[in-house]
Amino acid sequence: MSRSDRNASAAAFDARSGLAFVVAFGIVSLFADMTYEGMRAIAGPYLATLGASGLAVGLVAGVAELLGYTLRLASGTWADKSRWYWPITLFGYTVQMGAVPLLALTASWPAAAALIVTERVGKAIRNPPRDVMLSRAGEHIGQGWAFGLHELLDQTGAMAGPLIAAAVLALHHDYRLAFAWLAVPAATTLLLVYGLHRRYPKAGALPPAPSSAAAGHDGLGRAFWWYCLGAALVAFGFADFALVSYHFARAAIVPAAWVPVFYAAAMGAAGLGSAGIGKLFDRRGLIVLLPAILLTAPFAPLSFLGGPRLAVLGTLLWGLGLGVHEATMSAAVAHLVPTHRRARAYGLFTAVFGIAWFVGSAALGALYDRSILALVIVALGAQLLALPAIALAGRGWRRSG
Repeated sequence: MSRSDRNASAAAFDARSGLAFVVAFGIVSLFADMTYEGMRAIAGPYLATLGASGLAVGLVAGVAELLGYTLRLASGTWADKSRWYWPITLFGYTVQMGAVPLLALTASWPAAAALIVTERVGKAIRNPPRDVMLSRAGEHIGQGWAFGLHELLDQTGAMAGPLIAAAVLALHHDYRLAFAWLAVPAATTLLLVYGLHRRYPKAGALPPAPSSAAAGHDGLGRAFWWYCLGAALVAFGFADFALVSYHFARAAIVPAAWVPVFYAAAMGAAGLGSAGIGKLFDRRGLIVLLPAILLTAPFAPLSFLGGPRLAVLGTLLWGLGLGVHEATMSAAVAHLVPTHRRARAYGLFTAVFGIAWFVGSAALGALYDRSILALVIVALGAQLLALPAIALAGRGWRRSG
């Protein structure tokens, strides 16, 4: 980090205020995840009740996720050029939190689908500039700890949201009422994030790009691109939970009523994993991903080839892997990329990650219909192939450290 970057960062945070900012934004994310993960846990069945076909449900989910990742590149580039980190973040949260409760008013599956896609677009808008602000706080407390702690709080909400939706459905058997209840954490999210802006307005004030930055050079570095490749391979082999739960239901491994509970357990594992890996990341750097991938990659054979007990273990490893990558991806980008290019780098990295996940999910879904064993081999192999690329990124990390 340059001296001007450090001075500007110091104007916004010190160790105490940096930690307070991370915790406060983690609480924002807790309520945000409670809202949209509660929605996502029941969106598929709700679309079915409105008359959507299986193909339509799959397309809606796939398009929503694809836009949710690829649009982050545009949002990150916009944030870096305009320096409107707070305004773009607030706009994204408003779009996202407004979309979920409106599902209670829909009467057709195309209208519901449009709101599901809008929710992902809102998240795409707010994530890159938000992560830049979190990374500035992380400069004072450790990037791994900052993003790991944030992810722990984030996944606490992700665990609670599906359980709230499941409880409303169990008591009232009404999807629209479940979406209406999610208006409470949605409104809480908006109140908190706008209050956080008032408390920390300088979090979004970055210094200008240094005059030494080469014109026309992306400034991202070779280690960043090796990391992108490794993360893309991991994402390609990381089956979406929709496919995992589909297998649980089709093979009668898990009763349908228990699927949201399994998902909530995965979110809990993700939160715990993110906090633990964050601390290790600050001590050892990017190299900690290598044993983490080896630990979590067996989720595929356990989930798709085992019985109920192994399915529990596979689900927990799936969640642990999700938490590991959610925590380290933002922390690593903050180390690999200069401050004035971070929002674009976050957008670019998550776009690559999201496209690879989308393509991988489609490929694994196609393999499922032909051979579950082939699915497992591809999923496991892709994640193991990521190890050399991440090791090379780690070597570049040490040279630049």
